[in-house]
This record gives sequence, C-alpha cells and structure tokens, in this order.
Amino acid sequence: MTLFGYRVPMMASLLVWCVIWEIVGRSGAMFLIPPLSDVIVAAMALVQTATWQSAAITTLNSFLLGMFFAIVVGIAIGVLMGRSTTADSLLGIWVNIFVSAPLSALVPVLMILFGMGETTVVVTVFLFAVWIIVLDTRAGIQGVPPSLVEMGRSYGASPWTLYSKIIFFAALPEILAGIRLGVVRGVKGVVIGQLLVAIIGYGELFELYSRNFDMENFWALTIILFAAAMGLSALIESIEKRVDYYAGVR
Repeated sequence: MTLFGYRVPMMASLLVWCVIWEIVGRSGAMFLIPPLSDVIVAAMALVQTATWQSAAITTLNSFLLGMFFAIVVGIAIGVLMGRSTTADSLLGIWVNIFVSAPLSALVPVLMILFGMGETTVVVTVFLFAVWIIVLDTRAGIQGVPPSLVEMGRSYGASPWTLYSKIIFFAALPEILAGIRLGVVRGVKGVVIGQLLVAIIGYGELFELYSRNFDMENFWALTIILFAAAMGLSALIESIEKRVDYYAGVR
C-alpha cells in the first residue's frame, strides 16, 4: 500500500486497528470491548493456566485428527475427480454444494449420529476442511500438462510412479493451497463443533467466559485462536513458496 508516495507496510493497518481498539476500550463506550492492553495481559496469564493447557490439548487433538482425514480423503477424491471425467460429473455437484453450504447447520445431525463427544468434533473439522482441499486438488490435477504424463509413460513409468512422481508433484502448489485454506476452515470447524456439540476444549472456555462476561479472557482466547490459525496458514504458505518452481516447470 502506498500513502502520499511512501510505501506503507501491511502491518501498519493492523497497528492502526490495535490503537483504535485500545482507545475504544479505554473510553468505556462498550463494556464488551476491554482495552487491548488488558486483553494481552490476560492472554499471557491465560496460557500459563492448567485449564487453558488442557483445553488446548483437547482442541489440538480433535483438530489434527480431523485435518489428517480431511487431507487424505480430500487429496484422494480430488485426484480421482481430476483424472476421471465420470467421477468429476458424479461428485462435482456434491462437492460444490458442501463448499457453499452452511455446515454449522449439520452439527446437530452429527451429534445425533456420533454422540456428544470428541468424535463429532473431529467429523465437524473434517467436513469444514475437506471440500476446499478436494476442489484445489482437482484443479491442480487438471492443470497437469498431458505432455508430462506422456513423457512418464514413454519412459515406462508404472501407474504408481506416474501419480506419485509426476502428477502429484506437478499439482503440488494447488494441493498445498487447498490445505492452507482447509486449515483455516478446520480451525473454525473445531471451535463450532466444541461449542455446539461437546462443550469441551476451547468451546467450553468460550462458553464459560461469555456466560460470566469475562471479556478480557474471552478476547484473549479469541486472539490466541486467531494467532494459531494465522501461524499455521503462514507455515503452509511458506512451504507453498518452496515448491512454486514445480508450477514454473509445468
């Protein structure tokens, strides 16, 4: 961004909003928004408590399990749709429906099917993340030049070698983009699942702090969650940049 001929770092926008938050909080105009400085102090204290650490482990376990299944299933279905016109026609409409559908409405149904426990939260994370991974994987597979596939076949590559050494790596930038977006959606899924279904982990803490109007800890928990999601997204984005040369070669 350029302002008055000077290049302004993107971080400056975040700093401006932080200042506005602090001013609004100090003014007392809204009791639901405490000063940002108080929230940061609360966050530093919160991460040292056994309650937060236990909730974080529970939430992380559900998130990692759900994301693992979402990545495996999403890549498999995406490859199938990208390589098979029949599979693309049969599954494409359902994938697009679930991408655009309000998945939060399905959580009560999942509760009936899987009960009031961690399994439902894992399934919720899976449903939030898998569809965008499918779409990006499909796009990456369809973008692989036929010449690469023909080259592999001309050198006698087996179907396994063709997919694992040529097609997969040629589509890897798009696959990683789908995983990055899936991670962000998965974070949303794990919180929604814990809030609406099991009331465990982060969901339990959100419920506790909002019910008691403990807004410092409520916003501290929100900031920690956002920071974790942005950190994971940035990590995957850095991996994307390392494999961008595959797209260039393609």
